[in-house]
This record gives sequence, structure tokens and C-alpha cells, in this order.
Amino acid sequence: MAVTNFLVEEILRKPASEFIEKYHYSHSTNGVQSIIHYGLYKPDEDGSRFGVPKQIGAAMYAWPSMPHTRGKYNPINPTKCLELRRLACVDDTPKNTESYFISQTIKLLKKTTDMEVIVSFADQHHGHTGVIYKASNFDYLGETSGGRILMVDGKEMHSRSLNQLDRPYGRELNRRYKAGDENIFWKKTKPKHIYVYYLNKRIKRKIKKLDLYT
Repeated sequence: MAVTNFLVEEILRKPASEFIEKYHYSHSTNGVQSIIHYGLYKPDEDGSRFGVPKQIGAAMYAWPSMPHTRGKYNPINPTKCLELRRLACVDDTPKNTESYFISQTIKLLKKTTDMEVIVSFADQHHGHTGVIYKASNFDYLGETSGGRILMVDGKEMHSRSLNQLDRPYGRELNRRYKAGDENIFWKKTKPKHIYVYYLNKRIKRKIKKLDLYT
């Protein structure tokens, strides 16, 4: 079946999160404060759109994980910057499925929101170089500096998880870390590739004129 027959629609956080936790390499949505979610669905084998489609992908858009990121990648209107935090598809999808999925979510974002910039990061630590972003016409802006990631019981967690003391999970994590729990430790990470997509040409021209990334 051609990827153009797949359906993309906005969905609730729960089905998106459940799919990501099963199929994304991180197997986690912890710390992802997503606000817009999309599902990718495969119609019946005969191409009918009237049967019950099967979910084969999920995407989660959120406010950028680092507070300064909004202003860095959209200095004109910092509140109109989203980060594509999670994207996953089942393994047996056709070639170009992920880039098609991204392109369709971008079309929906243009129609239903006033967002102007999307930023996403390809994680070299997991062997990603950003092929799907290039295929989706994102602009490449270089690399982040190297960093570190918090490992908790074999899962990668955002460093902020330790400081979320207003939540039971955060308090328990902080307690375990301070107690020297060997299942909680820091791991160095490689730089990430930075990709940006401008949702309209006007904002792209304005940001490019600022010459921030040369």
C-alpha cells in the first residue's frame, strides 16, 4: 500500500503516549509535556477508508524542552515555536512513511494552529543523523554541544525529572538519587543535529535576516 493512502489525524495524548512507549527507541514519554498529538493509520488492505484503520504511527509536539529554545529558534515570536519531541512508526511500514507522516502533521499544524517554527533534534547517541528531517524539507542548523542524560532503571530520562519535586515521581526519584541508588546515574551523550521547519515563508525571511546561525 502506498504511503499516500495512510490517514493522519489529531489524537489524544493517551493513545499517542502508549504507542510511543511501545515503538519509540526511548520507550518513554516521561518529561514530554506534549500539547498536540497525531496518529498515523493504515486503512483496510483493500484501500477502504470505511473499515477500522490500524494505528501504525504517532507523533508528539510539545513546547521546547529547554526554556531558552523558543527564543533561540523563533526570536521573532518565541511563543510560536514547537518541538517535535517524539515520532515513531511500526517497523514494517513502507519507505518514506516517516517523512510522509511528518509532512502531513505539518499541514495540519498550518491549518489548525498559529505556530511558526518547528524544531527537532536527531540524536547521534542512537545513530540518528536526521534523514527523515532532510526528506521533510527541514533546514539544518548544525549541532548542539555534547551533554548528559539521566538513566533511571535502564530508561533515559530528562535531567529535569530530578527536580520535579512537586510530583510524587520526582520526589521519589530525587530521594533514590540522593541515597546513591546505583540504578540512577548520568551518561554522557554525543551532540545532536538541529533541524528547523518554518511554517510560513514570511517568518523564515525575518529570522534569516537576523543571521543567527552563521
